[in-house]
Amino acid sequence: MSGPDEARGGNSVETRSVETRGEPQGGITVRRALELPGLRSGLPEVLTGADRLHRTVRWAHAGEVPHIASLLKGGELLLTTGLGLGTRPAEQRAFVHRLADRGIAALVVELGPRFPRLPPAIVEAARTAGLPLVQLHREVRFVAVTEEIHTEIVNGHYALLRQAEDVHRRCTDALLGGGGVPRVLGVLADFTGTPAFLETPEGRLLYAAGCPSAAADPLQIWDGLRGQRATRETPPAGTVVVDIPGGGPGTTAVRARLVLPAVGTPPLTVHRMAAERAAGLLAVVLMQARQEEELAALGRGDFLTDLAEGRIAADDAPAQARVLGFRPGDGPLLPVVMRLSPTTPPGGWAPLVRAATDELAAVGVPALLGVRPVEGRVPLLVALRTEAERAGVADRVAAALRTGVARAGLDRPGTHPPVVVIGMAGGWPTASAGLRHAAEAATAAQGLPDRPWYDARRLDTELLLWRLRDHPDLAAFVDRAIGPLREHDATARPPLLPTLETYLTHAGRKAETARELHLNRQTLYNRLARISELLGTDLDDPQTVLALTLALHARRHVP
Repeated sequence: MSGPDEARGGNSVETRSVETRGEPQGGITVRRALELPGLRSGLPEVLTGADRLHRTVRWAHAGEVPHIASLLKGGELLLTTGLGLGTRPAEQRAFVHRLADRGIAALVVELGPRFPRLPPAIVEAARTAGLPLVQLHREVRFVAVTEEIHTEIVNGHYALLRQAEDVHRRCTDALLGGGGVPRVLGVLADFTGTPAFLETPEGRLLYAAGCPSAAADPLQIWDGLRGQRATRETPPAGTVVVDIPGGGPGTTAVRARLVLPAVGTPPLTVHRMAAERAAGLLAVVLMQARQEEELAALGRGDFLTDLAEGRIAADDAPAQARVLGFRPGDGPLLPVVMRLSPTTPPGGWAPLVRAATDELAAVGVPALLGVRPVEGRVPLLVALRTEAERAGVADRVAAALRTGVARAGLDRPGTHPPVVVIGMAGGWPTASAGLRHAAEAATAAQGLPDRPWYDARRLDTELLLWRLRDHPDLAAFVDRAIGPLREHDATARPPLLPTLETYLTHAGRKAETARELHLNRQTLYNRLARISELLGTDLDDPQTVLALTLALHARRHVP
């Protein structure tokens, strides 16, 4: 039961947490508060604001003083018997309007000796102000009501915490499973129903993740968001921005920012909580990466790989490339892939990205460079003015990439030299297929004689054999074709396989073969005769030459 003595005490329960941009961090709705046993036992009747019962109640407050509005901050459900409302209609209207200006959630008046029924001035003022006004027809204990509302708010807040912690766990599992930043952003985007972006403090995009419920492409959304922010000092209303710290303990430096735009409906409180927890994980990833250049290159590598594998349509690629800073113009695009040794050490990618980017800048053509550490691959697109530039630009780009490898210290003794493969130049559809072809060809070319760069079209035979590497027929073919020579070279000297390989490389021209092997002609003739004897074949037969050539190429791909 409420009364004047209890009311003067101003009993209240407050469950506020830090507010950001006016968004409550916890609470229940007015409708839910009226459904709780304490208020329900008072037979509540909603007189005004029935369409606003979805308002958030951040805490409950009981008070009976005329200046109660000055003690409130907004979001309260105010309980009163009406002692402070005044006796004259003007006082009553002013009291209600002051409460509405404070932004309280609802005014609940218990009928009794003070007000057997609410005066029309109070009802009309609440209706005009859009304030939910509720009268209780039975006496209730205000302490019990505030305790119930407090418990409900706390339980709701813990439910939000559990949801946020569940997202944190899923993000952690994604990192431990090797998913990296894209997977963390993907988990967050799926949970919030809005795209998630990671950008530098200067506003350069590092990563983007979409969600199935968002119809627009995430990069297009981010491009529009960037345009809006260019015209204002603060992000658009509803946008969640979480700073990710960097620079070590005790510093306030911001390494990156996690952004959740307001797409459709604004992000919920639990979405902000989940973003804050995900930001902590991303901070660890960024500290491990140590260089934003590497992280940005990883994002570009993902884009180029998605383009190559058909996950990005050719029609959508130009807009996404522009967001990533690549504006090629109207000329053809040249796909390039560099394959590095699989023993590239962890942490070696940031110096490579920096060095290769510097070297490519000197080439003087627009280029979009990415990295794919798991595959040891560096994909890029280069913009040409005309198709005729292909060979010249390929020479300069390959030299720049190889110089970047040397500057980054990745050409150590014992490592394979980098393989640079140049694809066909053309539009975006050609670039998509060309990147995929060049990536596979670069893998198949591992172990071939070192060259500044390979034309992807000249590697089709190597690529075909590489694709058949696990097929038992390929191993059987190699064994039939050159097996006796492999057995000979395992126990006897001189080895004969190098002689056969050089002979076939020079298309059977014996003089050139002898010069390269530093042999006199008779010695070469004797070796060729011994090869024919072991294989039981005629080295002048075209079909035999073709089979032996294929077998020599295929032996790199079979045990």
